[in-house]
Amino acid sequence: MTPPDPTFVDERLAHWAEHDPDGEAMTYLGRTWTWAEWDERVRRVTGGLRGLGIGRGDVVGFLDKNHPACVELSLAAASLGAANAIVNWRLAGDEVDYTVNDSGARVLVVGSELMPLVDKIRDRLTGVERVIEVTPEGGDGDEYERWLAASEPIGRADDVSPDDVCLVMYSSGTTGRPKGIMLTHANMVAHTLNAHDGWGFEAGDKNMVAMPLFHVGGSSYVLFGIHDGVPSVMTRDPDGASLAGAIMAGANRTFLVPAVLAQVLQSGDDAIRLFGRLKTYCYGASPMPMPLLRAAMQAWPETDFIQVYGLTEVGGVITHLMPDAHRDGDHPERLVSAGQPIPGAEVRVVDPGTLADVPAGEHGELWFRTPQLMKGFLGKPEATAEVITDDGWFRTGDLGRVDADGFVYVQDRLKDMIISGGENIYSPEVERVLAEHPAVMEVAVIGVPDDRWGEVVKAVVSLHESASATGDEIIAYCREHLAHFKCPTSVDLVEALPRNPTGKILKRDLRKPYWEGRDRQTV
Repeated sequence: MTPPDPTFVDERLAHWAEHDPDGEAMTYLGRTWTWAEWDERVRRVTGGLRGLGIGRGDVVGFLDKNHPACVELSLAAASLGAANAIVNWRLAGDEVDYTVNDSGARVLVVGSELMPLVDKIRDRLTGVERVIEVTPEGGDGDEYERWLAASEPIGRADDVSPDDVCLVMYSSGTTGRPKGIMLTHANMVAHTLNAHDGWGFEAGDKNMVAMPLFHVGGSSYVLFGIHDGVPSVMTRDPDGASLAGAIMAGANRTFLVPAVLAQVLQSGDDAIRLFGRLKTYCYGASPMPMPLLRAAMQAWPETDFIQVYGLTEVGGVITHLMPDAHRDGDHPERLVSAGQPIPGAEVRVVDPGTLADVPAGEHGELWFRTPQLMKGFLGKPEATAEVITDDGWFRTGDLGRVDADGFVYVQDRLKDMIISGGENIYSPEVERVLAEHPAVMEVAVIGVPDDRWGEVVKAVVSLHESASATGDEIIAYCREHLAHFKCPTSVDLVEALPRNPTGKILKRDLRKPYWEGRDRQTV
């Protein structure tokens, strides 16, 4: 019997604890918990937080690599009407200081590897009343485990509302200081119901949770397995050995960034065969170069590929390109689209200057309306009002178009669009062409200042190992496939492109040396 749709994020865990208590729920670094055991842990964390004075409207924080304790803390805090602010563990001390203080976290659970960093800035974390250390393996000496064991299990508080904030996710910071994005029970439940539409979990499936939990793609994705009662295997890191171990442990559905796929295809036949066991490979968070996607679909003909496009502000996924569309020989052009809106989502394409809707197929800013839309930016009502209209539309800042069949094409970030001599140039269009060059491994296209045209196109390129190409050759190749005004006038060859922890290329860092001291913003 299919249970009714949940109202709260902790509801399905309690359901499976009652109806499948001995079923496998979560595996991590050799430890496995059943649904009953995992629910008991969440209930004890709930009691522990209540004992520390945490209640409705409060915030707790988590700082570590992937760990089930992060999920436990999120569900337990949500049970009290509180929120978990998950901190990017790769941040420097000053950045951790900013994030924790901005979130208002009163309790901070910190991984052992990160304790030295927290110790250095502890005096600056003035709002944190208790720091609890957690180790990767658990067991003797683990403060989190001792605290959990000593806590009395309690259920969800009676005053919790679906509109209470349960997660505070910080934006990646590619556009300056990150903002805390407040996501409610209602947001995350709507995302869980809508974003894995069409996944089709089956008996015997296992879900691999490898995306970082500080990224919305990790913290929203882990809820899929919990919702469907499917066991999950969580990796601490998304490295090749960890991913391979999860697959050998039976994981056959996953969500990863495209960069991981590239590493697998370059790792030899054994790795390719192993990853061929995946039934579903969902990818997103950064664009997938067409040569890489075609190679992956050829290497794994039985695997269902799903592309997702989304934003933290909408809880994660807002459009998806489903498996049938990936292998639709009649519409190969759809491979470069972001698919169609997921259930419950509406889309508009709006002229950013006039705010009028543009006709189908024409470019504009992508706006979405969805029950997944965040409550707002934490402590920043003005910034919230800038991106959410009075009638509930979210202004993404992404430029794109929607074709007559409802397929969404994301062309560029509004701030990344290059305007050269009055012509609008969309960097992904140029990047897709350059990615087809046999020597090019990865590429980023940016605008740099030019006294005549205002700005011109520059390509920053890293080449495949043992491959060679000159900047002039790359420019000539581009000119064979695109109008000259869209092509780079210069090429920088680098060993690797700068990326944030979720795999997004940091174009801000690439632009900064060229635009410093000039009028145009670089963030």
